[in-house]
Amino acid sequence: MIIGYTTGVYDMFHIGHLNILRRAKERCDYLIVGVSTDECVENYKSRRPMIPYEQRAAIVAAIKYVDEVVPQTTMDKLEFLKKRHFDVMFHGDEWKGTELYNRYEQEFALYDTRIEYLPHTDGISSTIIRQKIDG
Repeated sequence: MIIGYTTGVYDMFHIGHLNILRRAKERCDYLIVGVSTDECVENYKSRRPMIPYEQRAAIVAAIKYVDEVVPQTTMDKLEFLKKRHFDVMFHGDEWKGTELYNRYEQEFALYDTRIEYLPHTDGISSTIIRQKIDG
C-alpha cells in the first residue's frame, strides 16, 4: 500500500486544488492531506486565509480523492514525516529544483520517502481569484 501526502492552504477552493488532489490520488492508495491552519498561513504568508481552517478542512475532507485530512501547523514537511510515515509527498512542479525541495529530497530519502512533482493548473490560483475580487 502506497501512502501519499500533500499539503495546501486550500483557500477559495478551485479546479487547481481539485486537480492536484486527483493527480495525487491516482499515484497512491491512501492520500493524507495536510490543510494549513490559520496560524500557519498567517506566519507563512503574513495574512489569514479568507476561509477559516475548520471550513477549509471540511471541504477538503469531502473530496472523494482524500482519505484523511490533518492540520498542517508548520511548513516543515520533514517534521510531519518524522511523526507519520508516508511513501511519497506530492507537490506542485514549480518547486522542483529549488534549494528547499532539493534538501527535502535528500532528507526524505533517509526515510525511504520520495517527492513527486505534479503539474500546476495554468490560469487559476487563489491569488488570481483574490485579485479579481479586489478588482
